Amino acid sequence: MIHKLKYHFLILVTFLSLKTWGQDEAMAELDFENAYDIAYQGNYYEAKLLLKKLVQEQPNNSNVRGLYASTESWIGDYDEARQEFNKVLSNDKANRTIWISAIKNELYAKNYATALGLANKALIEMPNDKEMLRLKNIAFNRITTFEYDEKAWYNTESTVRKTKQKERKKINKTNVVKDSTAVIAETISESPLNIERQKNRIAVNNAYTVFDQRYDPMSYASISYLRKLTIGSLIPRINYSNRLGKSGVQYDLDFYPKITKGLYAYLNYGYSDAEIYPTHKMGGDLYLNLKKGYEFSAGGRYIQFESRDVKVVTNSVGYYKGNYYFSLRSYITPSPGGLTKASGNLLIRKYLKDAENYIGISGGFGFSPELRQFTSGDVILAETLLYIGSQRLSMEYQFTGKNQPNNYRTNVGVTRQELAFAPNNYFWSFTAGLTYEIKF
Repeated sequence: MIHKLKYHFLILVTFLSLKTWGQDEAMAELDFENAYDIAYQGNYYEAKLLLKKLVQEQPNNSNVRGLYASTESWIGDYDEARQEFNKVLSNDKANRTIWISAIKNELYAKNYATALGLANKALIEMPNDKEMLRLKNIAFNRITTFEYDEKAWYNTESTVRKTKQKERKKINKTNVVKDSTAVIAETISESPLNIERQKNRIAVNNAYTVFDQRYDPMSYASISYLRKLTIGSLIPRINYSNRLGKSGVQYDLDFYPKITKGLYAYLNYGYSDAEIYPTHKMGGDLYLNLKKGYEFSAGGRYIQFESRDVKVVTNSVGYYKGNYYFSLRSYITPSPGGLTKASGNLLIRKYLKDAENYIGISGGFGFSPELRQFTSGDVILAETLLYIGSQRLSMEYQFTGKNQPNNYRTNVGVTRQELAFAPNNYFWSFTAGLTYEIKF
């Protein structure tokens, strides 16, 4: 009987131990995913503290140690990162992503000779690997030419990108456990080099719209300057339009203030004394970034014309999944007469080698607050366009230059819109535009 009790007691202890071990393992994996999200939201120090604890608990987990090393690299602790990468590679010499991360860590630190040596070691394990050869050539060129152009190499990566920045993207976490440092090893756009160095941008935009009936072609142009400040990004802009036989200029200012972790805002003000623009326009949104790649916003627009004011309530939901970003935004425009008009827009964007290279498609219905005036007889119709039927579809493609980091963006679109003076009769318009953006 005593032996039987001992036997059952042993089984119970074993069962409880396995259950506790399973719970601990699940919690560790959850903590790792949390640290992963925090790191790719740009909160490197917070992620590092959490990962340091996980490294102590799981010293032989190369995924955890690799992500910990990369956060150290991103915040500029290159020596510490080197030590952690070496610990992983001493036990796992075939880990390609860690080799890539370790080499790039030396490139960040401008230790080109060390980067070259690591690349040669990696090629012993993985002969003819294209990425290793590319990084080796970069290190070799830096040594032989004594030139360092930070932007010349990290913008040519074949990467998976995450967000947001804002302007930011999320990485598909199905590969986290299998290859936790894949993004760290291949995504240079998340490094402090890219975040800190490029604080200024100047963009020039031109667009042209033609119609299948009644209206003459319309042209649009703008020039803007973006400055990244500690408190957020500031973007003054000058817009020019030539439409309806009239020309006009609008002065615009966007501001994206940072509030706290996962929370930021968008503020806008525009002014014009031209007939084809509203006199004043103001807008704002509050953005909340949540876990699992979700982002929500809520805000409004106020547009003042000579004849009336227009108020718009807007909200959006965004979602990052792998290389993709989805955004659905609605505009609700109440009318004093009890007529409320809703419009919406869906954007789907696929990021290519980094955050600056993507293709996208967007579609919508109803007229958005970004007005394009038309006429009925001799009267310019501005606010009435918020209450007419419209459907639109457009495509965009942004890419960087081959040997420099500047952006080129093209877009084409088609719109089917109701004639303001003839309800249920529609016309078609076709728009094409090009934007060139200089980063420095």
